Amino acid sequence: MSQLTNDTCVSVLHLGVIQDRLQNTKVLVVLDDVDHLEQVEAMAKETYWFGPGSRIIITTQDQKVLKASGVKHIHKVNLPSYDEALQMFCMYAFDQKYPKDGFQELACKVRDLVGGLPLGLKVMGSYFRGMSEQDWREALPKLQEHLDRDGEIASILKFSYDSLCHEDKRLFLHIAIFFNGEKIDIVEGCLAKCFLDVRHGLRVLTEKSLISVFLGEIEMAKLLVELGRKIVREQSVDEPGKRQFLTDAIDVDEVLSDDRAESSSVIGFTIGTFQEITWTSERAFERLTNLQFLRILGKGVSPQSMNHISQKLRVLIWYESTMTCFPSTFNPKFLVKLEMRNSKLKKLWEETKPLNNLKWMDLSSSEILEELPDLSTATNLYDLNLSYCSNLVKLPYSIGNATNLRKLKLSHCSYLMDLPSSIGNLTNLQELNLGVCSSLVELPSSIGNVKNLHELNLSGCSSLLELPSSIGNATNLQKLNISHCTSMVELPSSLSGLHHLALNGMKRLVSLPHLPDSLCKLDAETCESLESLDGSFRNPDIRLNFRNCFKLNQKARDLIIRNPTNEYVVFPAEEVPECFTYRSSGSSLTVKLNQKPLGKSTKFKACIILPGDVDENDLRCWRRAYLCCRITSGGNDLNTCFRIAEQVFGGHLYAFEVEVETEEMTSTEVVFVFEFEIQFEYSLVDRSEEWEIKECGMLQL
Repeated sequence: MSQLTNDTCVSVLHLGVIQDRLQNTKVLVVLDDVDHLEQVEAMAKETYWFGPGSRIIITTQDQKVLKASGVKHIHKVNLPSYDEALQMFCMYAFDQKYPKDGFQELACKVRDLVGGLPLGLKVMGSYFRGMSEQDWREALPKLQEHLDRDGEIASILKFSYDSLCHEDKRLFLHIAIFFNGEKIDIVEGCLAKCFLDVRHGLRVLTEKSLISVFLGEIEMAKLLVELGRKIVREQSVDEPGKRQFLTDAIDVDEVLSDDRAESSSVIGFTIGTFQEITWTSERAFERLTNLQFLRILGKGVSPQSMNHISQKLRVLIWYESTMTCFPSTFNPKFLVKLEMRNSKLKKLWEETKPLNNLKWMDLSSSEILEELPDLSTATNLYDLNLSYCSNLVKLPYSIGNATNLRKLKLSHCSYLMDLPSSIGNLTNLQELNLGVCSSLVELPSSIGNVKNLHELNLSGCSSLLELPSSIGNATNLQKLNISHCTSMVELPSSLSGLHHLALNGMKRLVSLPHLPDSLCKLDAETCESLESLDGSFRNPDIRLNFRNCFKLNQKARDLIIRNPTNEYVVFPAEEVPECFTYRSSGSSLTVKLNQKPLGKSTKFKACIILPGDVDENDLRCWRRAYLCCRITSGGNDLNTCFRIAEQVFGGHLYAFEVEVETEEMTSTEVVFVFEFEIQFEYSLVDRSEEWEIKECGMLQL
């Protein structure tokens, strides 16, 4: 949502945020693999939640969901044709759309056995890839036997599963039941000590098309997930306590409620969002002595049951837990991932616990959490998320022992006043998010020791008075966001290496120090007191936004204008500055080139000014703005330059560079015609409007 709305401080307090934020935006919404009506109602219940011209696509295997949602246009996806199915199979088996020499008959036989289901074609194609002709002939009868026993697609998929070694079969089931959709590094970390070589196993499953990796996350097709669940159920049909994993709330209830049930085989179970369990026994987990993976997204779990949780636990995911503190008997010795969002935790535990294996901890939105425990043993902690823990006052000094920490998220911790000086020990920290920590007064000087810090977000830290000068020692810092730090008056003089700097809303900032040449985006919008700039900007790809910086002095304006930029710059102005050699009212002007003979091209600095009486209300529904410059000479078109403007402001100057192709010109006079076009979404039909340009100017470079 923050990316869609270009707002880093989005607070998702209720599902209505979609309607609130997107009702004027034209969007494409894809709800993939929907199986509950509640999912549609939460994300796209009404069409008016989105701007005119939006499109909503829902994919599901249950047509009832579509009908119950009032969807009128339903398209049934057909299976591929006979020829298309063969091409799909061959792409996976041979990396081409047709069989290799000598494999035509064999490929057609496999295609006929598998049918037209794309997933089956993909899995079988990957299975046969690289096999010799003899291997194909030996494998075909086995595939036929599977289908003779059970003609369902599950048999085709299970044929590929059965070809795996024992270790890879185990890994397949772990992913199908527990880790589907998880980031690959988390899967590797959580299963590192459960398998001989997790990375190799994941590679095997990928090669056989049983999983895929997209944007760093492991994905398994729904049919393969169902196959995994079926295999686990068949481990013991009548006695769920003898299975490896439990995935159904009824089975979980049965195992946890039956004191006589054998349940030492269970290593993991998951309770989904729409599932609810009813057992309340405090000793329910006592018999699950080998439990390693626990995910609770539903309701009905008694907090007291944690008194007897397995000490072999590796992953604990429990949303909306009502537990206020872990029992003293809880031993997280093997815990790799702890995720307890929206919990009622006040603290985790009293004494120091062994946390050597802990890599990921997410306690976000635990609004009554007051303190963290001693983290001196958390030497391998990689990611700590405490966002929206609004009651958290401080971090323990022992956090400095977490020397492998890469990400620390503390946004919206509104009571957090400072950070311990030991934060400087986190030399591997790359991302520190302190957005909207409104009570934060200062950063420790040791922050400069965090040499690998790439991104620092301090937006909305309204009580922060200054940045320590040592911040310049964090030489890898590329993105600094100090927008709406309304108490800050100045910036430190050394901020080397920055790429992005969102100063928006720093109303007391008077001057900017010399900024690094690496800077490519500077947002200083509504810095109402900003007067001077102590240096120029040398990066030709930089974009400068000084909207509503009305106090900028003439020297600062000249620096901004003369900055070479392939993008554009914007600041308040009522008329074209005198430094532009050619100035004109309206949207066009003529320039006489001052060099002869003409080369291949010549560059100009161009500027336009929009009228100051632009109605801001007219901009609420705008989607995109095009700033165009059409160039002609002697009645012939030369070329057109344009920029896409992120924002539109009346009473402001837009400056950018244009290049004139002069090689074939016969006249030294060039005509520049500017257009500023905005696309709106007022109704079901999009409309565009060309806006008046008050003045324009040109300066030959």
